[in-house]
Amino acid sequence: MKRLGGVLIDDAHAEAFTARYVRLLVTAADGHWLDAAVTSLCGYGTSVIGCDCEIAVERQLLENETPDGRPGAAVLAFGFKAAPLGKAVAKRVGQTILTCPTAAVFDGLPDEADRAALGDYLRYFGDGHERREEDTWVVPIMEGEVSFPATIGVGRGVAGGVLLFCGDDRMKTLSAARQAAEAVRELPGVITPFPGGVCRSGSKVGSRYKPLFASTNEAYCPTLVETVATKLPEGATCVYELVINGTSEQAVRDAMRAALQATANADLLAITAPEFGGKLGKVLIPFCELQ
Repeated sequence: MKRLGGVLIDDAHAEAFTARYVRLLVTAADGHWLDAAVTSLCGYGTSVIGCDCEIAVERQLLENETPDGRPGAAVLAFGFKAAPLGKAVAKRVGQTILTCPTAAVFDGLPDEADRAALGDYLRYFGDGHERREEDTWVVPIMEGEVSFPATIGVGRGVAGGVLLFCGDDRMKTLSAARQAAEAVRELPGVITPFPGGVCRSGSKVGSRYKPLFASTNEAYCPTLVETVATKLPEGATCVYELVINGTSEQAVRDAMRAALQATANADLLAITAPEFGGKLGKVLIPFCELQ
């Protein structure tokens, strides 16, 4: 282990993996309806272990950064493959942006060659009254009309940049994990999809139960120290996980570095990462290259 500030940094590496992603630009008449649209769009989108995609706000957008000059936010959604991701995003937009008063959505990756249907799917809600205007479908609704890009771009990114924050005090350890998540939130091209950016139930690949392809990572469960081959530092009573998805490997690396720097003087026992022997992903990000 090495020290960064006052914290021990394990000689570990994050085992990330390639992923597909879309970028949506969501706008609304004001902050209230923008928050309503984005919150519902990103709901239940923490992990592809059990969700249709991993989705969260990349950053808030100024009015001069949005296509229609209104308050906005950029949202990133990640999945393993382009087709299922496209379907998941289209359904989410149909249930949230279509229904939310004043909300609109635009393609954040217009130059991507790989495309997924959005308006081409949502247009059917118009029940024959919809119309095509160049690359956009216009659908009549009770508020008036709403427009959707016919397709959205699907990019190639990296998901699963992971850091584990190990401590002997739950609230101090959680505070450090939150600091890391907030540091990542300031960066472009990345998201931390778990609630508040932090996960308390990190998983491993596989399970003794056949229906599951992931399960609790017992090596980092403090209550199992006496019964399993633990990987916890001595004295650890809790672990919180930060998972970072990005539009590129470099974006994930930059975010992991920012997370480490943000917690260099935190009250932690150690920062490490779970390793799965290549079972999860082939994008290895050694901690020693981030310090």
